[in-house]
Amino acid sequence: MEKFQAAMVLGGVGDALGYRKGCWEGSSSGVEIQKELASLGGLGALRLDGEKWPLSDRTLMHMKTAEALVTDFWCLDDLYRELVRLYVEAMVSLQGRAPDPSTIEGCSQLKPNNFLLAWHTPFNEKGSGCGAAAKAMCVGMRYWQPERLDNLVEVAVETGRMTHNHPTGFLGSLCTAVFASYAVQGKPLARWGRDFMKAVPKAEEYCRKTIRHMAEYQEKWFYFEAKWQFYLEERGIKEENQDKPQFADRYDPEETDKVYKRWSSEGRAGHRGHDAPMIAYDALLASGSDWTELCRRAMFHGGEGGATGSIAGCLYGLLYGLNQVPVGLHQNLEKREQLEELGEKLYKAAAAEK
Repeated sequence: MEKFQAAMVLGGVGDALGYRKGCWEGSSSGVEIQKELASLGGLGALRLDGEKWPLSDRTLMHMKTAEALVTDFWCLDDLYRELVRLYVEAMVSLQGRAPDPSTIEGCSQLKPNNFLLAWHTPFNEKGSGCGAAAKAMCVGMRYWQPERLDNLVEVAVETGRMTHNHPTGFLGSLCTAVFASYAVQGKPLARWGRDFMKAVPKAEEYCRKTIRHMAEYQEKWFYFEAKWQFYLEERGIKEENQDKPQFADRYDPEETDKVYKRWSSEGRAGHRGHDAPMIAYDALLASGSDWTELCRRAMFHGGEGGATGSIAGCLYGLLYGLNQVPVGLHQNLEKREQLEELGEKLYKAAAAEK
């Protein structure tokens, strides 16, 4: 249970660090961010609170997703109706937290008063943002057991396309949910990427079955898979017998920014549903249990450090817990108690038979 609580809390910590009230998230230079961090006394000197280091829209949406997942729903349609209600309700609280435009547009198209079509949103050409990926780790925590993979796939796809009805968007939510389930299972990190690629066809099968937008999906779907195949090849972990990721000897902030930009779709690292989980995963692969190194790679880079930070922080919590994280980073974190409570409830809900 402690690791579930740590995951929810550290997801918030990663978000708050990378976001820094909008200051660092708007920067394209990891070099400048890390210089500023050093001028503040370094990571260990920071004391996060809701005023100077608020949570962004990502953590609030992750919390809403978790809130729905721990209700006593009878069937998945009831879960989706509850998600729609909570997402629409959340729109007010997201103001002033630089919400992802795709999230706002997607939520505006949800229909809480329509019993049959509440969560059916149209295909969105602009819905490829990282918001869906950053709110789905709790789906993997709720359905972490290997035998619950079909549930995980369906719920991750549906929660993702409620706000980001575009394959790059909702496959990002599938990715972070699957990674969270692997973390709980204790699956070796080097296998996560290629095993995730085996889960993607399940999502395609589910989308075909629900007959929604497959013609529009096709080209974008290929783009997402191609980007991930390219990444796994670059790190040397694409094949079954490859379990040692390959990293360049030089990996300073400048080099990190170059690599991350290459993986992105328009030069803004972590901005989309394919590269936000990719950067978080890469940072975990390179850092192991070293929290400071994880922050350097996942939170303090040019681009969407809040998105990649929230995903990496949550997955780190599931793997290693809170022990190696400086107390000042989480002790007075905004919404700390609610995040811990949600972690506990997710743990109990995942353990209960439905």
